[in-house]
Amino acid sequence: MTSDGALYLQLAQTIANAIRAGTLAAGERVPSVREMARQEGVSLSTVIQAYRSLEDAHLIEARPRSGYFVSARPPGLPQPETSRPPAASMPVDVSSLTTQVMRLATDPRYISFGAACPSAELFSQDRVRRAVSRATQRNRQSLCNYPLGVGEESLRRAIARHGLRMGCQLDARDVVVTNGCIEAITLCLRAVTQPGDIVALESPTYFGFLTILESLHLRALEIPTHPRTGVSLDALQLALDTQPVKAVLIVPTLSNPMGATLSLDDRARLAAMMSRHNVPLIEDVLYNDLAEHDDMRRAVKSFDTTGHVMMCGSFSKTVAPGIRLGWVEAGRWGAKVAALKAATSGAQTAVLELAMADLLTQPGTEASYRQLRATVAVRVDDARGIIAQSFPPGTRVTDPPGGFILWVELPSDVDSFELFRRCLAECIVFAPGTMFSATDRYRHCIRLGVGGRWDNAQREALRRIGEIASEMARVKRPPALGGAVHRPELVD
Repeated sequence: MTSDGALYLQLAQTIANAIRAGTLAAGERVPSVREMARQEGVSLSTVIQAYRSLEDAHLIEARPRSGYFVSARPPGLPQPETSRPPAASMPVDVSSLTTQVMRLATDPRYISFGAACPSAELFSQDRVRRAVSRATQRNRQSLCNYPLGVGEESLRRAIARHGLRMGCQLDARDVVVTNGCIEAITLCLRAVTQPGDIVALESPTYFGFLTILESLHLRALEIPTHPRTGVSLDALQLALDTQPVKAVLIVPTLSNPMGATLSLDDRARLAAMMSRHNVPLIEDVLYNDLAEHDDMRRAVKSFDTTGHVMMCGSFSKTVAPGIRLGWVEAGRWGAKVAALKAATSGAQTAVLELAMADLLTQPGTEASYRQLRATVAVRVDDARGIIAQSFPPGTRVTDPPGGFILWVELPSDVDSFELFRRCLAECIVFAPGTMFSATDRYRHCIRLGVGGRWDNAQREALRRIGEIASEMARVKRPPALGGAVHRPELVD
């Protein structure tokens, strides 16, 4: 995207924020295109593009011969309540449903909200292509050299500099480059646990974490989590005091699927808690650059003075999804993680590492982050408006301070798995809530990823999910029978 594109999106986001905050009320006239251009010192075309994006998000509407006005918005839906997972740890079995949803997420026959992946249109494809081309031209010999070691030095230095954005003083020599963030987290868990050990994590949590735990034969101890303020540190403290927790795995900024974000005080408290109990914290910072405010991007690692925080990240959501590179700075377990990496998968493709180093150190990187945040913020607001209009009464939805994931809590009599089946018949895909817990909880919840393609087809598909859920909510269901609860298997 061009700098002009970034400018119109920034303007659109400024206006959208004013509307959400009530500064611009429903029915209030928005400055004309000429007035706004003069007021903001931008071109007429920039304002027109901004207004069109706000119209697409149903935040403003054009009235013939009168100008633009703030649209009448449906009442905002409440957020879900703090989760209440069981106190005992659980074995994990979520792989079958996860595999089905992720496979359909890439099937062009389906409209998918199932994956938390940004679409190619959100990035400057030419910028990425040029970086890869430069890396290839300048380092042709690397294509014929077998890659060894923990990663290209230039990329590890770029990652260390990137850590400064999160308040961290990282030593590039301690950074290990990986095949994505999932491999980084897997290496950390392998370094600090044995099969049968307990790992504490948020509830609901990212299904990819549960898949890792399942593959390593680890037990999940789910900790109550608030949709806005994140994991309950009091509950985590109790778990550390009473159970043999061997590691804690969380996403402090824009957790997946809730979009929760810990306060700075809680981040400092969490780092001290891990040190006091001598338990490693595996911190996923994948979404930090998507947070709306600078203080939300500060990592727990920045408060770590004893090396108990293992920091994992990648740039697949913010720079170049197609360059599957991650990284880890594993604190006191750094040497063990590096050894496991060498034994498991070796080094990555040097050309791609050099291209990523180029992308991270280019002058326009920060502007690209701002543009991405502005684009997805308007999209998320649009989706929340559709949910408020189309989903059944009693629905709750998160309001995350960044990112492109929404967690929707439906009325308790709407089974998200049955809803998934009915939507699948109409070629619509989302992630049912049972994917995000080792228990059978969250059957009335769904996760929606709106980072993919976003146009009228997606909007209509989202409305259709709400319509089907509303039909289900109107049907009186018989009481559940007693006995064991079994997770249903998907069939094609």
